[in-house]
Amino acid sequence: MVVFQHDLIRKQTLHRPETQAPKLAPGADRDHLATMTHPDFTHVTAWVFDLDNTLYPPELRLFDQIEARMVSYVMDVLQVDRPTADTLRRKYWAEHGTTLAGLMQRHDIDPLPYLDAVHDIDFSVVPADHDLRARISDLPGRRIVYTNGSRFYAERVIAARGLSGVFHAVYGVEHADFLPKPEQGAFARVFSRDGLEPTQAAMFEDDPRNLAAPHAMGMRTVHVAPDRHDAPHIHHHTDDLSAFLDGLQRLPVPAPAMPEQS
Repeated sequence: MVVFQHDLIRKQTLHRPETQAPKLAPGADRDHLATMTHPDFTHVTAWVFDLDNTLYPPELRLFDQIEARMVSYVMDVLQVDRPTADTLRRKYWAEHGTTLAGLMQRHDIDPLPYLDAVHDIDFSVVPADHDLRARISDLPGRRIVYTNGSRFYAERVIAARGLSGVFHAVYGVEHADFLPKPEQGAFARVFSRDGLEPTQAAMFEDDPRNLAAPHAMGMRTVHVAPDRHDAPHIHHHTDDLSAFLDGLQRLPVPAPAMPEQS
């Protein structure tokens, strides 16, 4: 029997299995071994990671595949040509947070077949990152992924990156009732499901828009992207997630002792 992604999403959403933490890999829950030494993160007990262009570098161009499939889907559903479909894709992303949100609000489309279609991509271009796995595993507290894609898609990316068993939970747009980031209500719904306290959490995200609501909710915000985006709602920037996480836990080098004066 063939099981489609949207059937899995519907079952996941109805039964809310995200409240049951996935089994972590051996050694992935090492809270007793890790302590934060960076003063901005000593209070953090929950670490929230976006997926696309955050847990993998943008030069993999994985999202290019998704965008191409978005355009094809818009062409088929709305019966428009390719340039018009691409214009609508960009317009809905800018105005509604995601192309899906615009299609739902303006054309009343069913989100599940859309998510199934646009995430049917080639994952062979995604390499495992053992260093990133080690850095995330060392973070003390709860570790989750929250994406505007589906959880089914997120879990495939996580597996390709060699990160399976590292996260306590993975949330997709379906767990926010299809309300997308950057809407604060989307974050509130996911965090409520998870039991996460925002004032004790950090958010890692490549899209600066999606850090405004976490900042307003009291989270520590980290922009993960090649280019810095200066804004009041962004606390930190990095173009290397592994190095940034490593720096959070690296003990400062003690200053050399001053010789005693006689």
